[in-house]
Amino acid sequence: MALPYYVSPELIMQDKAEYAKKGIARGRSTVAMEYEHGVVLMADNPSVSLNKISEIYDHIAFAGAGKYSEFENLRKAGIRHADMKGYLYSREDVTTKSLANAYSQSLGTIFSQEIKPLEVEILVVGLGEGETSEMYRISFDGSIFDEKLVAVIGGRSEAIMAHLKQQVEGPRPLPDALKKGLEALASVGQPELRLQQMEIAVLDCRRSGRKFRRLSQAELIDLSG
Repeated sequence: MALPYYVSPELIMQDKAEYAKKGIARGRSTVAMEYEHGVVLMADNPSVSLNKISEIYDHIAFAGAGKYSEFENLRKAGIRHADMKGYLYSREDVTTKSLANAYSQSLGTIFSQEIKPLEVEILVVGLGEGETSEMYRISFDGSIFDEKLVAVIGGRSEAIMAHLKQQVEGPRPLPDALKKGLEALASVGQPELRLQQMEIAVLDCRRSGRKFRRLSQAELIDLSG
């Protein structure tokens, strides 16, 4: 009688992780960076119809890297989660940290229980009490990282992060932050990038109500000039 085929749990998890990492690395990078009035998010996104950066709640933004259909489903789930919590309890109960923890639990469950992991890495960014910024990077396996000042997902994120850590020491004016982000993306072999080709949004603490705002092409031309 033939013995059943056996694969150790460690090998299964290792194969899943390698599969997910390859899918995420094929995606283009997204950078989040504190600036003097909040947080700016920059995505290398050639598509004019598909967004990698979106609003989750009035003070919380979401960015995804990897397989678009998968992180788009996560974005929609996050909106439903935030809206329901704000409706049932209070808008103040919808925090960046609680949303990031919910994403972490969901991704961790999928990674451990499903055959195919999600090929995604996401950022949950928000303005907290006192308009302080919060940035949480959540990996495909549910691992959550509390980032300070800058965060990068997708593509060659480690190389871009290393470049930014050397160049950015504190919040800067928006034009300077955009310049540093563009230089970091160009440092990994994309020198032809221009601000006008990027998808860029900000969480601006000076705005009342909704803090999220996309930058128009006219604004990007002015800022790059």
